[in-house]
Amino acid sequence: MFSFNAHKLRLNSPACFMKSGWILVMVFGLWSCSTATDPTARRQHIFELAEERGWQQNVITGENFDLATFSPRQIAPQQQLVVYIEGDGWAIYRNQPSVDPTPLRALALQLALQHPDNNAVYLGRPCQYVTAEHRHHCEPSVWTSARFSEQVIEATNHAINVLKERYHAKSLRLVGYSGGAAVAALVAARREDVVQIITVAGNLDHRSWTTWHHVTPLSASLNPTDVRRELSVIPQYHLVGEEDKVVPPMLIEKFVSGFNASKIITVKEIPDFNHHCCWVQHWESLIAL
Repeated sequence: MFSFNAHKLRLNSPACFMKSGWILVMVFGLWSCSTATDPTARRQHIFELAEERGWQQNVITGENFDLATFSPRQIAPQQQLVVYIEGDGWAIYRNQPSVDPTPLRALALQLALQHPDNNAVYLGRPCQYVTAEHRHHCEPSVWTSARFSEQVIEATNHAINVLKERYHAKSLRLVGYSGGAAVAALVAARREDVVQIITVAGNLDHRSWTTWHHVTPLSASLNPTDVRRELSVIPQYHLVGEEDKVVPPMLIEKFVSGFNASKIITVKEIPDFNHHCCWVQHWESLIAL
């Protein structure tokens, strides 16, 4: 049976740990209330963030959802493509589903922008970043109870196929933040070209997660725990913050304890980090470990 072994890393991090309560989905900090609740302002903020690093947005159309992707303006064809997958975004506002799940801070995009050699691509979740012409099938269940549904996972898988072909890649590394970790795992379980799954503060068992927080189960979602057999042959690298109150370390421990072999699974529990801090500041060193 897998024995959980958390490697605790002491990094010279700034005093950036922020104590905060959890909410049902991942909110990446707050601006003014009016800015945070305005989808156009949120999209513009993320576009400017990408533009500063020379990245550009594209939209990959699909049968169920059109997905936004960001990538460097110049990225060479490569044998192995690294794809970052965003978290759940701005899904709940004042205990009600938001009208648009575009994230406030797009932490997975910030990680992608720190990827070594500027050599990665980023994939948003359904209905994030897109305007009206690309919002077909965008209803609140897509970013709440059905955030990991078959339709969502298939749309993501299709978009990754497009990216893989675009960059002439032969294999993939999938990096998922928070709820994006579940998407990465569920996609990887149905592919044969994923050589590694990397998760950051990953929600890898939403049934345990909703039970832990005493919130409504994600009844229309697939769960990575149900595809452990397929995942057991894929190397996994799970990063979790010791101070994470949204996805506490014990939930990662529970997930990996369900595997029979430990050689290809690494878990690193990092002191002073929480769900949001301080992944971006230290990403280059973390991804190199």
